[in-house]
Amino acid sequence: MVFESISLVFQSILNPIFSPLLRMPFLLSIILISFLISLLIVLVYKKFTNQSLMKELKEEIKELQKQMKDLRDKPQEMMKIQKRAMETNMKYMMHSLKPTLYTFIPIIIIFGWLNTHMAYYPLVEDQEFSVLLEFVEEAKGNIEFIETQDMELLNDPSQTILENQVKFVLKGKVGEYTLNFKYLPEIVSNNETDNDERGINETKNNELFSKDIIIIESDGDRVYKRPMEVFRKQSLRRITVSNQKILAFEGIPVLQDIPWVGGFGWLGSYILFSLVFSLGLRRIMKIY
Repeated sequence: MVFESISLVFQSILNPIFSPLLRMPFLLSIILISFLISLLIVLVYKKFTNQSLMKELKEEIKELQKQMKDLRDKPQEMMKIQKRAMETNMKYMMHSLKPTLYTFIPIIIIFGWLNTHMAYYPLVEDQEFSVLLEFVEEAKGNIEFIETQDMELLNDPSQTILENQVKFVLKGKVGEYTLNFKYLPEIVSNNETDNDERGINETKNNELFSKDIIIIESDGDRVYKRPMEVFRKQSLRRITVSNQKILAFEGIPVLQDIPWVGGFGWLGSYILFSLVFSLGLRRIMKIY
């Protein structure tokens, strides 16, 4: 949600730069963006750190660690060396922090764009999709889909809440839409009477819920609204649109079957590739 909000502010700047990625195979685009961001981070790190000092500090840390290992049988002397090692390590970390501050905000902005374009497959014109509404256990009654222009409903427009949920199946034309749903709760009968009068029916106020979606052309740029939206302090828990998550290693033998790795989307695969690229670039460029 944070990534998406940030991305919207910078869409006009980022779209011309990163749109070509959307026309590449997903895995290739993630490898490329991981390499470019890793290269940017490494170059900024080299520019804004004193590499001679960083080398000295790293060598000092290694030497102190070696001394600590040799002094395991002499606890008091080892504690003194350990204190020096902690002070040196803190100095190393403080010098490393400065370039991180320069790259943090640009990377968060790029992550926002990636999360808005590369986390899910978009809804495509004239292809069916579903909208699932999940309710609290106490919710009873019907949900009505409010007719939307250029949006075709493929099942019943009024559905009873069963097992705390209802599902609508739709398809539509290219465009941005707000889907609206009306909650019509059951009428609760009160059998108690005052002054021997008949009981009256108490009805909860109807509630309206909405969900924004985007439908694109089959060959259009990959863009979508966040598929799941959580509701609080209402009868509705969440609305989920059936955008399919993009899996980086889907269809790749062996990798797709590895636990965790097979379920990686853009973020997991980015972290994996950026670690490899970062370590390699630091070694090639002799960065401490």
